[in-house]
Amino acid sequence: MKKLQYAFMALAALFMASPAFAQATGGEGSTASSLVPIGAGIGMAIASGLCGLGQGRAAASATEAVARNPGARAGIMTMLMLGLAFMESLALFTFVIILMKVK
Repeated sequence: MKKLQYAFMALAALFMASPAFAQATGGEGSTASSLVPIGAGIGMAIASGLCGLGQGRAAASATEAVARNPGARAGIMTMLMLGLAFMESLALFTFVIILMKVK
């Protein structure tokens, strides 16, 4: 039953995407090129929001871990800072890609 559900979801996505592929490419004033900044803003908002949620959960988990085992504070904080740096770098990579895409 799950396979059938996935097949129908894939077909629905393909049928919804087909009119977009049938559109002719426009020049400078086309509708598609005017929507690129809006799409870039939405993409950055999603990336930043999810990055913030992840950082909040990581900080909460690290706080709980230090409260349970204060002796392991140094190791927990090292891993927390490393994880936060990786999460923030994902948002920054998204920002760089958006800057390259939007002219």
